[in-house]
Amino acid sequence: LDTRVLQKKHMTTYSRNNNNKRKMAPRVICLFDVDGTLTVPRGEITPEMMEFMMKLKEKVTVGIVGGSDLDKQKEQLGDDVVSRFPYNFSQNGLVAYHNSEIVGQQSIDKFLGEKNVSRLVNWTLKYLSELDLPVKRGTFFEFRSGMFNISPIGRNCSRAERNDYEKYDLEHKIRETMVAKMKEEFADLNLSFSIGGQISFDVFPQGWDKTFCLNFLKAEDWDEIHFFGDKTFEGGNDYEIFTSERTIGHTVTSPDDTKQQCTDLFMKD
Repeated sequence: LDTRVLQKKHMTTYSRNNNNKRKMAPRVICLFDVDGTLTVPRGEITPEMMEFMMKLKEKVTVGIVGGSDLDKQKEQLGDDVVSRFPYNFSQNGLVAYHNSEIVGQQSIDKFLGEKNVSRLVNWTLKYLSELDLPVKRGTFFEFRSGMFNISPIGRNCSRAERNDYEKYDLEHKIRETMVAKMKEEFADLNLSFSIGGQISFDVFPQGWDKTFCLNFLKAEDWDEIHFFGDKTFEGGNDYEIFTSERTIGHTVTSPDDTKQQCTDLFMKD
């Protein structure tokens, strides 16, 4: 499905059926991706954007759902991110907080078993050792409690190297090709692969994408669940939650676009 069609479908339904609810939004929750949605990739949220989110929080319930671990969320959104917003989901919701208290945590090593974890690590490092790139740095394989994050260039690259790699990757399909080979190699493990951000992709069990966070949002508690993200295309790490039947999906292009869309939807009473 074309995400533009889905966007139009979601927005048409929302505008037609929910205009009369905008002044009463306690049963509306808005979930936000981080990179490209609230911040520039791997950047810190601006004071202006944080101020806007605080104002938005007075209109609707706000939740953060990112693929990175909580430490990286804190680097981008502040050390108090867990207490600042009612819901916080790191690693796609595999680590979940509600009102500053942890309400769920999953571990990929226990789920897959150490034998399969070692198999994945060994294959990845061998593949990357044979991959010819203009630049390579460090931290190619990052183990997180709920997923593996794999970066062909290495997560230790500078911002300039990150930007250059993104262009190179788009042209030469480095991540796309590697994902295709891993899908074939590890078909028996029923894994999902999600390309997100500029330099890496995530590997996790099927169903452990961002829709996992919806397990902590009971259907009877919410009239609407909105999701805002930039990687909503098929294969992007926002695609599954964007297309979920439980959400109203919104594709954004930048933090400024996020702010504008939320203003138009919720701040014009």
